[in-house]
Amino acid sequence: MATTVVPGVSGTRERSAGGRGRDRALWREWARSLDRPLTSYYLVLGTGVMLITLGLVMVLSSTMVDSITETGSAFSMFQKQMVSALFGLPLMILASHLPLGIFRVVGYPAIIVSVGLLLLTAFQGTEVNGAMRWLEIGGVSIQPSEPAKLAFALWGANILARKEELGELTEWRHLLFPLLPGCGLLALLVLLGSDLSTTLVLLLVFLSLLWVVGAPGKLFVAMFGLVLALATIVIAIEPYRIARVTVFLDPGSDPTDAGFQSLHGLYALGTGGVFGVGIGASREKWGFLPFAESDFIFAIIGEEFGLIGTLLVLGLFGVLGYAGLRVATRVTDPFARLAAAAIVTWVLGQAMINIAAVIGLVPVTGIPLPLVSYGGSALIPTMAALGVLLALAKTEPEAAKTLAARGPGRVQRALSWLGLENVGAPPKRGGTAPSRRTTTPGLPRPARGGVRTTAKNSSGPVPVGDRPRRDRRR
Repeated sequence: MATTVVPGVSGTRERSAGGRGRDRALWREWARSLDRPLTSYYLVLGTGVMLITLGLVMVLSSTMVDSITETGSAFSMFQKQMVSALFGLPLMILASHLPLGIFRVVGYPAIIVSVGLLLLTAFQGTEVNGAMRWLEIGGVSIQPSEPAKLAFALWGANILARKEELGELTEWRHLLFPLLPGCGLLALLVLLGSDLSTTLVLLLVFLSLLWVVGAPGKLFVAMFGLVLALATIVIAIEPYRIARVTVFLDPGSDPTDAGFQSLHGLYALGTGGVFGVGIGASREKWGFLPFAESDFIFAIIGEEFGLIGTLLVLGLFGVLGYAGLRVATRVTDPFARLAAAAIVTWVLGQAMINIAAVIGLVPVTGIPLPLVSYGGSALIPTMAALGVLLALAKTEPEAAKTLAARGPGRVQRALSWLGLENVGAPPKRGGTAPSRRTTTPGLPRPARGGVRTTAKNSSGPVPVGDRPRRDRRR
């Protein structure tokens, strides 16, 4: 039977098959690149630096008008933000080089200091826009609720990690105490300053710790319901919060007062279109959009960089979240897993609340966009948290092996010289250190240089060449 060959068809099929093959090869190459030992580390570092840089640019753009009006210089508020970033950068670098034990020890004094500062703020704080959130120390105004987030994440992670290491997480009371009272105390002190948004972030961190540690479904649902009930009660007892909810349902009902900020945030996003009006060309920052540099800086990004800019910001936070969850799922240390999940929940949860408020999905909360919004009290603790996440990324098994092959860095050598290398190490069960020996007594094993060495008994010394590589001090 004769076969008819259609000219060009076979060539087209071959080219399409070749294109699909190249696409699959590129996809496999990209997937292999994510399996490199330090991928999580560089993803956290890269996205963090890009968000901080974007934040400095947008703070400069959104504050120029107000800075000229208040001080006569277009760079006065930007300079304050730059100083905060320069102060937070060495903290981030230092934290990224510290061992896990330091973070476990720091959690306790950090939570005590946070409680003390929040108490001072409740009684001696400075009221700004009807909220008692600021505390003056040495002529510098700080917002103690911001570092309290990092303190609670480290303290809560250490509490549950020690209980897990001791096998005490079999009863619900060990899951909740002292974690629940500690979270409740912080939330109460923050609420005294009329800061519901920060309270919600603390509660999100609390729920994330319970989720990661494997709390029973009934207990987790009960705690989630308790959080929702408390949030509803807190909103109901404050008239201005009820007004925010009412205006959220219909911003046009009060366009000149309660709905003014929400409407102008949407105007900014709508004006930007797809590509934006250009950097520095925002119209809403000329006195129309309140708190354009902090609570609603995402709206200015949408106005000046358009839909492309907002998607870029969402993509950066998405990559940061992926990297943090990657760290939490790959590390073997319980504290590292819990701390990574808590920090990711804090940063991403706060970002989602801020962006949702700007685009009108939730009522206006007054919470800043992490790493981007104006304010040193929020920027510095968040940069320190990024440093902690970088240090946790280094504890992934493959990353630890790669870094061990490079040898200890300057910070590790300094800590070893000071005797702080093993500070905060988890307790040993039974009170005795585990034996470093893994070979069966009496069985010969080749040592370095080709010499065969035999251990005579279980208590005898093991030659250096026989010690497993994974157990050596790094």
